[in-house]
Amino acid sequence: MPRRGLVAGPDFEYFQRRYFTPAEVAQHNQPEDLWVSYLGNVYDLTPLAQEYKGKGHTLGQRRGCVWGVLGSWMASIDGSCSFPGDLLLKPIVEVAGQDISHWFDPDTRDIRKHVDPLTGSLRYRTPWGRFLHVPPQLPRSDWANDFGKPWWQGSRYEVGRLSAKTRNIRIINTLTSQEHTLEVGALESMWEILHRYLLYNAHAASYTWKYEGKNLNMDYTLEENGIRDEEEEFDYLNMDSTLYTPAVLLYFSDDLTKL
Repeated sequence: MPRRGLVAGPDFEYFQRRYFTPAEVAQHNQPEDLWVSYLGNVYDLTPLAQEYKGKGHTLGQRRGCVWGVLGSWMASIDGSCSFPGDLLLKPIVEVAGQDISHWFDPDTRDIRKHVDPLTGSLRYRTPWGRFLHVPPQLPRSDWANDFGKPWWQGSRYEVGRLSAKTRNIRIINTLTSQEHTLEVGALESMWEILHRYLLYNAHAASYTWKYEGKNLNMDYTLEENGIRDEEEEFDYLNMDSTLYTPAVLLYFSDDLTKL
């Protein structure tokens, strides 16, 4: 077991989260901090946005180029037509911080396809607008397809899993009487919850974590530690589940995290 100082547990300086809540993904909703989720995973597309931001892809010299019906052409001063990277980024930026699973076929994990009414060929269905790495509607010799795999294939931008079920937990520091409520993933281990709590207490690993007088196994989830999720029972009884949130008590042991 890796150690943090003299305290058993992971080294949080290099700790990698496995799960992220939808609320956390929603916080990354800007072009310079762009996350999305789809098909159960969370992806950081910030490097992709930075790579293509402001890029113009010249599509050849055409006199009098104007915006086409599909919004694929733009006139420039020298008479050439370009398709800025920002335009292809627009559909992605517009869904920053959101779940876009509806874009994908869950069986193939690829963008949904349809028969194009103009060409009669099978192509990607993008009613929200064509975006990066999606081929143009008609064949063109000037479309660069040397980018390798499309951004949605592979795991290069993956940062973790999306928590399908979340729950609230109260953490009470018995030394200082401070209390914080955290939204956590149902499948997160206590170490992962502790990692979240470091925002409020950088020495949280120096405490013994207990529930109803019993020490918690930090490798287990809340449910595995006997902290049941009773939200469905509250709903069945037509009761407000927020009126009762389980509390984990922290008892200071010794600050060995710095040794």
